[in-house]
Amino acid sequence: MSDLDELYQEVIFDHSKKPRNCRKLEHPTCDAGGHNPLCGDHVHIYLDLDGETIKDVSFEGKGCAISTASASMMTGLLKGKTRDEAQKLIDGFIALVTDEKATAGDELGKLKVFSGVRKFPVRVKCASLAWRTAEAALKREAKEISTE
Repeated sequence: MSDLDELYQEVIFDHSKKPRNCRKLEHPTCDAGGHNPLCGDHVHIYLDLDGETIKDVSFEGKGCAISTASASMMTGLLKGKTRDEAQKLIDGFIALVTDEKATAGDELGKLKVFSGVRKFPVRVKCASLAWRTAEAALKREAKEISTE
């Protein structure tokens, strides 16, 4: 097993068993729901914006280990970012898990371990669900996001 595969398993296991920021924000500025009908993942992302800055971010939901770990790690990364910075991170993560030519910059930190999911298209949807839902929340899109 490669070092990246081993790190992937450790990170996914840790964040899926002990997800960070897994709670409903009392008074979110914006929020959105997402669903992956293929494997049944559901996520709801809550954002508390202070002007253009994400003051707090959290999620609720049920999903597979990859979906939960991705949401957990995403919330930690987006906290304190501006809308523009958050969108760049979202775009970077989506590229990382979908484009074989994409490389993760330092801004994605440990999320680089998700690059391996691009080999498994079904898992790409699990990993990207929270990110696409956060993007919908930032854009204040009313409809539920679906990976289909």
